[in-house]
Amino acid sequence: MNDALDRYDRDGYALFRAAIDPDLVREAAGHVAWLERRHPELRPEQLGHTLLRDDPFWLRLVSDDRLLDIAETFIGPDIALFASHYISKPPYSGQAVLWHQDGAFWPLEPMRVVTLWLAVDHSTPENGCVRLIPGSHRGGIEAMRANTDVDNVLGEEIAVEVDESAAVDMVLAPGDVEVHHPNIVHGSNANTSPHRRCGLTMRYIPAATRITADEQPYPSAFHLRGTPGVNACQPWPAFDPERHYRYAGAGAARD
Repeated sequence: MNDALDRYDRDGYALFRAAIDPDLVREAAGHVAWLERRHPELRPEQLGHTLLRDDPFWLRLVSDDRLLDIAETFIGPDIALFASHYISKPPYSGQAVLWHQDGAFWPLEPMRVVTLWLAVDHSTPENGCVRLIPGSHRGGIEAMRANTDVDNVLGEEIAVEVDESAAVDMVLAPGDVEVHHPNIVHGSNANTSPHRRCGLTMRYIPAATRITADEQPYPSAFHLRGTPGVNACQPWPAFDPERHYRYAGAGAARD
């Protein structure tokens, strides 16, 4: 873990291979398919945080101790979830994510937060893997500008030139986790391959980081470990087999 923290401090990201087991990854893949059937009005890149508050499996996944142990390395023992989002790029038509910094979008004070990006599928340059600019986290947050000239997830891009020759591809296998800093410049290309590329973002904050959004409690704010801290958090949803995705252990423990 110390090596990962050193790399994160130096480069703005770190990798954890086989962070969770194949059975849980398969459940996550099934969950994505279930969400897509349940929300045909949404593009699969937009399975976002407002869906999370009434989804016991999603909470089971983001609260997995193996993931929280990784998050604790970067933000300490008192952990809350700020947001989580599946970005599932379908074959041949998956949208790009233009260059950006996460911290440009988030209502957090201070901007102390870490992203864990869990690979649900194999993630490669061919199917639109995440690309990072190492070391770019050491700068400040830049302005954003609208860009709808190309089909993309955010509709925006960073308003400065990005040296794409410095980009590093995050090639991941299912169950791998990539961790990155809120200031790092990153994005991903469109998926023009025959293979889906799905990843789950998990945004963890120390309990002392305040969510300043008008909507309180924030839809995806959940206390996960340690001291509850300064934010109002959502109650844990109880599993209902008529409404929720079925998974191993559903209805047990925290459900």
